Amino acid sequence: MNKKKILVLSDHPLSPSGVGTQTKYMIEALLKTGRYQVVCLGGAIKHADYTPQKVDPYGEDWKIFPVDGYGNHEIIRSILQKEKPDLLWFMTDPRFYQWLWEIENEIRANIPMVYYHVWDNFPAPSFNRPFYQSNDEVVCISKVTHEILKTVAPNTNSRYLPHAVSGDIFKKMTSKEDKAKIQKLRDMIPSLKDYNPKSKNNKKVFFWNNRNARRKQSGTLIWWFKEFLDEVGHDKAVLIMHTDPRDQHGQDLPHIIEHLGVSDGQVIISSEKVQPEELAVLYNLADYTINISDAEGFGLSTLESLSCGTPVIVNMTGGLQEQVTNGKEWFGWGIQPTSKSVIGSLQVPYIYEDRISQDDFNKVMKKAINISAKAYKTMSSGGMNHVKDNYNFDQYEQRWVNTIDEIIEREGSWKTRKNYKRWHLMEVA
Repeated sequence: MNKKKILVLSDHPLSPSGVGTQTKYMIEALLKTGRYQVVCLGGAIKHADYTPQKVDPYGEDWKIFPVDGYGNHEIIRSILQKEKPDLLWFMTDPRFYQWLWEIENEIRANIPMVYYHVWDNFPAPSFNRPFYQSNDEVVCISKVTHEILKTVAPNTNSRYLPHAVSGDIFKKMTSKEDKAKIQKLRDMIPSLKDYNPKSKNNKKVFFWNNRNARRKQSGTLIWWFKEFLDEVGHDKAVLIMHTDPRDQHGQDLPHIIEHLGVSDGQVIISSEKVQPEELAVLYNLADYTINISDAEGFGLSTLESLSCGTPVIVNMTGGLQEQVTNGKEWFGWGIQPTSKSVIGSLQVPYIYEDRISQDDFNKVMKKAINISAKAYKTMSSGGMNHVKDNYNFDQYEQRWVNTIDEIIEREGSWKTRKNYKRWHLMEVA
């Protein structure tokens, strides 16, 4: 049997980013069928070694070529010539792929292009229309994204297929062995050493798991958390931030912590890279996971948190608003933005970012530390069911297999290519 070959452009699929993780899940879903091979450009991280990699246990079926950024014209041309893939699948912000769409005519003349779309900013970005139209299919991570796509490019083939998390990894840890792991982690944090499982007066643990980037509001969160503690008492809560504390695209978090006077265990930085199983322990240790990002395509960390039974506190923007509630029940608190900020660049001239207020954040935090055990249990179990019902990992894998199968059958590749007309230059008299 001749296997179909997929060329993948995205964050490195073995990296811890949300984009990288979902790319890995999609690739593994295809490889499990035994009908596909994958050639992958692993970008968006620093590489110590640019030697092509084979991924166990897939061997020749999954090759990763480390690249800076996400690739370039010549790399794509070379891979098309040498590897002869049947389809190009790519994912992340469309701003990173303008160079790719510049050679659409070279690519789509031979193979279909499938874009997994993560752009959610309003107003509907009409300036992205030619990008959307340059794909054979656009797959959207959120309902918000899908509505934007249908508004901007209604004639482009599209579908909604949200992210998912593995329930085998991200789950509520209830066994004796699991509880021991949580306790061991708790014992490593001096400010949590007085924990008593039977006490109602334990410090609440708030968890933040994000990139230290400007839109993620890492510095603002520390500031607001400090002022919240000033009001309710510094013995009431702890904030754990799992991130790079000095990311070049973010802020100097240790400096902020020291400057604001929350360096005595009130705000703790977790900066070591951990495996998903270890990350699940952190979610289980926490009482709540926070994401107050001004703009968020999806927000994988909050979905992982809900899957572990840990409610979330989020800005009602992008895909976050679909996670925290199913329209009837709430699995934490969603904070409605009180203002919008217009940001942009030469590539993206006019978009909004959603801003919540400190006052609204403070009100929610007070509710969080004073919630009854019964209400908390309801939010916790409801969130886990919400993930199982709407972000089911098995369904996610099968939907990706069905999607790729369908597109290859519909569009063809190389000698069987269908539904695409090559550009033609017309002579002008």
